Amino acid sequence: MAMVDAHPENGHPAAPGWFDISTPDAARARDFYRQLFGWQVNALNDTYAFVSGSDGAPAGGIGQAGPESPYTGIVPFFPVDDVTTALARAEELGGKRTMEPQHAGEGRIAAFTDPDGNTVGLMSP
Repeated sequence: MAMVDAHPENGHPAAPGWFDISTPDAARARDFYRQLFGWQVNALNDTYAFVSGSDGAPAGGIGQAGPESPYTGIVPFFPVDDVTTALARAEELGGKRTMEPQHAGEGRIAAFTDPDGNTVGLMSP
């Protein structure tokens, strides 16, 4: 997956690079979105599945939310150069950290809520 420079001053506005749907009933959500959008669903286990469109490339995921989940709902993940730096900047601007930086696949992810309470994800190589 190609990462974009998420710094608007460099002429590259951030665009979502992934989405995640976290729900109390992942099986129901997988079926709903598969029927609605025709997504291909590749369940990794009982709690998480990759979803993709007609080209077969994963574009997002649907996961089982539990009591310890850092968020529920649909969360866009934006590519950044460095998750830790971007998360610190979000906090400086009034955001609140909801998921600490952690390894995921071949990169790192984290999440925060913006000043209005919207959950936003970050992803970096």
